[in-house]
Amino acid sequence: SERFPELATELVRLNCDLIITRGTPAALAAKQASETIPIVMTATSEPFALVSNLAHPDGNITGLSSLSADLFSKRLELLKELIPVLGRVAHLTDAGNPTLVRIRREIETAAQSMGIASPLLDVRKTEDIGPAFDSASNQRVDALIVGTDTVTQANRQFIALLAVRHRLPAIYGSREFVEAGGLMAYGVSYPDLYRRAAIYVDKIFKGAKPAELPIEQPSKFDLVIILRAAKAIRLAIPETLLARADEVIE
Repeated sequence: SERFPELATELVRLNCDLIITRGTPAALAAKQASETIPIVMTATSEPFALVSNLAHPDGNITGLSSLSADLFSKRLELLKELIPVLGRVAHLTDAGNPTLVRIRREIETAAQSMGIASPLLDVRKTEDIGPAFDSASNQRVDALIVGTDTVTQANRQFIALLAVRHRLPAIYGSREFVEAGGLMAYGVSYPDLYRRAAIYVDKIFKGAKPAELPIEQPSKFDLVIILRAAKAIRLAIPETLLARADEVIE
């Protein structure tokens, strides 16, 4: 993600007609690089870091919010349903992400209400991931909530592998992690957001101004569970949780 400013500047230099972003750091970099080129966000967890009004986003940026910061309490509830004796859930994420403050507040408030500790495991590069899992073991962590950051997404197979190796149940923010071998994901449907973002692009190319297009919220959410990962860590998934899943992968 540290390359986003450089890449955004390159796009401006190429005089592109429109920039599409995914994630808050990318959107911030694009906004800082240009105040005139239209920017469409496919998913940002912190739209107020970019605009002051969702209905009327002044300037050259619009798109869709992923609400990902607001869903961490729900992920914690799902882990609690999965493991009733849950006592310590580590948050594995890039602490350099500008959305972290609100996400941590969301997690800590929910964890406190459930009597759960929620230590932070900071991973800003691939080399941080192995030591973070060692730290989780040393802290006797019962489960993980994994952030949807550039570093975690790029290393999702490695993270899923280490979660199995350490026998740690983990919940993720998108199905890509489950497809890479992760146990369970709950979050917005990113393919749905991407399809809706294409509608924004079409409207802008037909003459609409970004400031005229309100930033919309997600409307589709998915709970995906992979039984193979549960079997690998010798974890029984409650039938009530399986019944509520949108998709159960063998």
